[in-house]
Amino acid sequence: MNKILVVDDEARIRELIKKYALFEGYEVSEAADGMEAIAICKEKDFDIIIMDIMMPELDGFSACKEIRKYKSTPVLMLSARGEEYDKIHGFEIGIDDYVVKPFSPKELMMRVSAIIKRSSGAYSDENKKEILNIEGLTIDFTGRLVYVDDVKVDMSPKEYDLLFYLVKNRGIALTRDKLISDVWGYDFFGDDRTLDTHIKLLRKSLGDYSSYIVTLRGVGYRFET
Repeated sequence: MNKILVVDDEARIRELIKKYALFEGYEVSEAADGMEAIAICKEKDFDIIIMDIMMPELDGFSACKEIRKYKSTPVLMLSARGEEYDKIHGFEIGIDDYVVKPFSPKELMMRVSAIIKRSSGAYSDENKKEILNIEGLTIDFTGRLVYVDDVKVDMSPKEYDLLFYLVKNRGIALTRDKLISDVWGYDFFGDDRTLDTHIKLLRKSLGDYSSYIVTLRGVGYRFET
């Protein structure tokens, strides 16, 4: 049984998520703020953490960064705000997804399921023992590692997923809908600027090799060397 930690200072939000998560067969633990979440994560392992951003004691971003020091548990962030800065900052510190309140509980559970499937190695057979070298860019699918001119690049989980998908389909024009559907793994109900944000972050991570990701106006993107 997959385990979820729900972190939110609003008891009604925790109860709502817990109700749907239990119905889907998950085991649910709760925390009312970031400090409590950190303490619980030091004692227990979870398959995913659903964390609100704005909380007393310690905000979600700070709690996520602290948990990331010793756990690589996937994090889905909740926020009452939908500003691009919040999304970019969250993705930069390694969150896996971002949902704006008010949200659909059913959509939230779909996102949770997709994240857990990805993190459990759903693509491990596909990526088995595969390393690709393109000029100074090295992509290790097996170890989920990327090197730019022999320097290891740290990226968010979603950046890795997006890059690996683009590279495995290099030379193919990929529509925005297909990228969102295949990389995110669920029917995407959120703001599709999330894809553009990840492309922007991915290009920044690739440095001199960012030009490999070609924008196809009105269509989507293509990885081209």
